[in-house]
Amino acid sequence: MKGINFVGIKDAGDPIELATKYVRDGADELVFLDITATHEKRKTMVELVNRIAKKINVPFTVGGGINSLEDASAVIDAGADKISVNSAAVRDPSLISSIANKYGNQCVVVAIDIKKEDNGNWYVYTSGGRNRNNLEALYWAQEVEKRGAGEILLTSMNNDGTKSGFALEITEKISSCVNIPVIASGGAGKVADFADLFQSTTASAGLAASIFHYGEIPIPQLKKELKSLNISIR
Repeated sequence: MKGINFVGIKDAGDPIELATKYVRDGADELVFLDITATHEKRKTMVELVNRIAKKINVPFTVGGGINSLEDASAVIDAGADKISVNSAAVRDPSLISSIANKYGNQCVVVAIDIKKEDNGNWYVYTSGGRNRNNLEALYWAQEVEKRGAGEILLTSMNNDGTKSGFALEITEKISSCVNIPVIASGGAGKVADFADLFQSTTASAGLAASIFHYGEIPIPQLKKELKSLNISIR
């Protein structure tokens, strides 16, 4: 599914078909986020995770509705390589440490959904962008690293689905204040947006959804054009 600014969600296709297509196209990693699991108070769809994992051979991150170490274990047992937590980590930051202690820091991705408010500050949102917390983005990014996160998936709600480019300023601030990889998400609409991300920030990766789901930019073309700009791409 895909929306704009976390609302207006539309069907973007079958997850298994899209997953296998993206692997064929050369995607480096896949991220599967069950975006309404927390709000609907249900678990991540473990059976679907298992079906996808059997079809792909790239790192596979799964998030949504993971509220305990047991939930994380079930998803990893189903074939996920990494666990993404957001709302549950805000409610109980010790969950980050629990998963990292059992499976290693490299398995723990903390998804941080942020929104720039009228006062100019970026705040953390949970429950699929429905609830604002009084956590400032920079503070929370540093805190999740201390707790054992191996990566941060940073999504700007202001930019999400707009295809107007990534939120470069806050992405660089967070990337430069932590020592773990930051995956930038929200706003990709053209090749130049990825180029700006990698040339203007120290983010480790760029994540996109709609431009791939709707075939607007083929992954091979994106990689080729970024390489032509001397940007290091796998």
